[in-house]
Amino acid sequence: MPTTKRPTGPAKRTTKPSRPAAKKTSSGINTKIAIGAAGVILFVITAIAVFARTDSPATQSPTTGAPAASMVREDSHRLDVAADGKVTVVEFLDFECESCGAAYPGVEQLRKDYAGKITYVVRYFPLPGHRNSGTAAAAAQAAANQGKFEDMYHKLFETQSTWGESQDDKSAVFAGFARELGLDMARFEADVASEQTKARVEADRTDGVAAGVRGTPTFFINGQQFQGQPSYDGLKAAVDAALAG
Repeated sequence: MPTTKRPTGPAKRTTKPSRPAAKKTSSGINTKIAIGAAGVILFVITAIAVFARTDSPATQSPTTGAPAASMVREDSHRLDVAADGKVTVVEFLDFECESCGAAYPGVEQLRKDYAGKITYVVRYFPLPGHRNSGTAAAAAQAAANQGKFEDMYHKLFETQSTWGESQDDKSAVFAGFARELGLDMARFEADVASEQTKARVEADRTDGVAAGVRGTPTFFINGQQFQGQPSYDGLKAAVDAALAG
């Protein structure tokens, strides 16, 4: 009987240590997987945050000023000119932008109330998310080539609700506006399609980006970016301050 019990003791001693070792290895692998997954999640969250920050106008740091040479160019469209040149208001706009359309009545009231007291300049800033914003800007520039920029400017904003936010090409609509304004249609259509017109629109947009424009409408008053609501009252207060300064 003693000889049959002796082998069973060592057998038990050799098998027991192997079980904890297996658990330890499995635990280590699970820990590494968890750490790796956490790293991937953190990377994705960071990437999303960076993209949102870049894409969102609300998170952009306001600019303190813009170089005068790039704010108003020799060929910039001046709707009003003040003899003393004391106050210049520059608007970067997108003709298809609903916010620009909402600001338009207040802008026109401001221009009326301060006629002869401020220089008012309009610059193109078509946004990539708007199907017809670039074409509308080209139509305005083509009209400008025939001395009808302001007329087309009014047409585009006053009719924005009928053509804006559409995924269809509205070139024919803009050509109809040109006919109503009595433009030379052959010249108008050639100018809309020309590389010179595209370059002219892009030049405005490039200056806007350099000045810190991230959305529309964006206003500058004497080179300082306007930070308030683009309402008549907000713009009026800023203009009054500039005139008093």
